[in-house]
Amino acid sequence: MAVTLAHEAGALQMRARAGVTVRATKAHRNDPVSDVDLASETLIVDGLRTAFPDDGVLGEEGGGTPGTSGRRWIVDPIDGTRNYVSAAGPWSVSVALQDGPHDADLAVAVVHDPALGETFSAVRGQGCLLGRTPVTASSCRRLDEALAGLSFDQSPETRRRMAPVPADLLPVVGDIRRIPAALHLAYLAAGRLDCGVLVGAKLWDLAAGLLLAREAGLTLGGAGGRPAPGLVVAAAPGLWADFSAGAPVRRLTAG
Repeated sequence: MAVTLAHEAGALQMRARAGVTVRATKAHRNDPVSDVDLASETLIVDGLRTAFPDDGVLGEEGGGTPGTSGRRWIVDPIDGTRNYVSAAGPWSVSVALQDGPHDADLAVAVVHDPALGETFSAVRGQGCLLGRTPVTASSCRRLDEALAGLSFDQSPETRRRMAPVPADLLPVVGDIRRIPAALHLAYLAAGRLDCGVLVGAKLWDLAAGLLLAREAGLTLGGAGGRPAPGLVVAAAPGLWADFSAGAPVRRLTAG
């Protein structure tokens, strides 16, 4: 069901892209919401409520309900809205199921890239898939050969916090890429990126990607040692010691 709804939302986004309209901004001027965000969330949330009427839903654009089952679906209809509306980069549809109160209780994850037609998925304890093919974390062991990802929200506070990080990273890694959070974690899970940091994301940005990354064997950390929406540090196992001990990560975990 999660895959089907993500595909349907992605098809809607591809059809509607040429005429997309930005309705408003949310937390700041670089945080837009479009008519397609709203339509995509309605499509997904209505489908989930029909199939699982007792489950709660948390949607980025406000399409939520608490539910009574103890399970909660977490939906980001377009992760990377600015890329979507500007045609300047990738975006994705993200759907996750949480069957308990903690981030370790993530049970199902789907991240769908409509433009490339790629779908990353995972069920807890069953590994990570790209389409029908199992994928795992990168085998990279040298930081100076690693492709590092960066994801961060566009609030002035986070931009100031992130400003020195690329300068810290560039001398010590092979190269860097900036990518929205859900695809960032999906690419780490598929071994396309070797390590990365995600700063200032929200739960709906991260939920599906965190399960993908765990099931693919990534090592994850953050402030206090655990990944959380404020900060996620991720690396392939062979890079974790060097990456997590480096100046960029030390700067971020120190706040």
